[in-house]
Amino acid sequence: MANLPLSEKYRPSQLNQILGQEHLLSEHSILNQMFVTQKYHSFILWGNPGTGKTTIAKLIQKNANIPFIAFSAVLSGIKEVKDVMREAESQKRLTQEPTIIFIDEIHRFNKAQQDAFLPYVESGAIILIGATTENPSFYIISALLSRCHVFILNQLSIDNIKKILINIIQKEDYEKYFTDSAIDFIAESSGADARKAINLLDMVFSNHRNQVLDEKNIESILSHKTMLYDKKGEEHYNLISALHKSLRGSDPQAGLYWLSRMLESGDDPLYIVRRLIRFASEDVGLADPNALVQAIAAKDALVFLGMPEANVNLAQAVIYLATAPKSNTVDSALGKAKVKAQKTGHLPVPMHIRNAPTKLMKDAGYGKDYEYDHDHENRYYYQKYFPSEMEEEEYYIPSGFGFEKEIEKRLKWWKGLRNP
Repeated sequence: MANLPLSEKYRPSQLNQILGQEHLLSEHSILNQMFVTQKYHSFILWGNPGTGKTTIAKLIQKNANIPFIAFSAVLSGIKEVKDVMREAESQKRLTQEPTIIFIDEIHRFNKAQQDAFLPYVESGAIILIGATTENPSFYIISALLSRCHVFILNQLSIDNIKKILINIIQKEDYEKYFTDSAIDFIAESSGADARKAINLLDMVFSNHRNQVLDEKNIESILSHKTMLYDKKGEEHYNLISALHKSLRGSDPQAGLYWLSRMLESGDDPLYIVRRLIRFASEDVGLADPNALVQAIAAKDALVFLGMPEANVNLAQAVIYLATAPKSNTVDSALGKAKVKAQKTGHLPVPMHIRNAPTKLMKDAGYGKDYEYDHDHENRYYYQKYFPSEMEEEEYYIPSGFGFEKEIEKRLKWWKGLRNP
């Protein structure tokens, strides 16, 4: 035990010792009832690193009264797993008992490989327990997912992490060497990952025994904080969603926070600025036409300056977009027009608004009866621009906010000229 990593040495030995997952492990929960009755069904454990997925599997392995075999999708090939599943099928025919197959990081198996599990799950030869940090909706095939219950593990709170650390420090009789600020710093540096927090503590134990440690000492030992982030996984999209919705909600403070989270975690600033450019038209639009100018300017500054110098330009764009008047009329109008265009894409362009660059086309009637607006009073002349076979429709309706008040006045004026 003395040579074990702290994360193994102090791994919970009972379900009720796992912190932060009370919704899954309470007395009458499905998972707890499986554990108590030893009647298991296939399920997936989905949660961030260090939330207790492997610990739950190990506790089931320790207490199960049927065979339990564990694999890691990172270290094991699907052929190895399939061989074991075939053995489990033979065992089921002989003993009428299934085998529990635990696959850690099951999302690492591609969808074709996951198909291999189906016949064995359906026959009852195996009870599949999978653990994944990725959203099962996207990474587990639907046929398999429909046969497995999904248990969602909560991200641990800083208080949960601190309780785990304090418990280990007390058991190691090391309390006098840790200040509260040191424990806080390790907890906050863990990225809400209990395993990482314990490993950080283990590192400190190994190299700085018999030394009183405060936040400053710990920061120099650990060098940097670890932020929970996955630039390609779900958390990437969660953060950009948080940034987008903060801007839509006109909250520049939250917008700056989520921008900083993404930048400090190493996200691609070009991805961020692309989203800001989209936001400028989707959620601000013509309520403030300068929003798009600001977003494009942030892109140009990023390309010209690079990072980290352009971070302030991104921050300026975020603040501007958050505090701009909001309107989704451009995005909404485009959506309505798209639907109509898909239904009426076969209708020809009216002859009077076709261009006639050749004599043949002019003789065929292209451009005939077109009125040049600049030749008329107020530089406006009403003519129908929709296909002849369909009625005129309104897609863009100004919101009445910001600059769209002026646009609304213009549209009413043109309509008045059209229908005096």
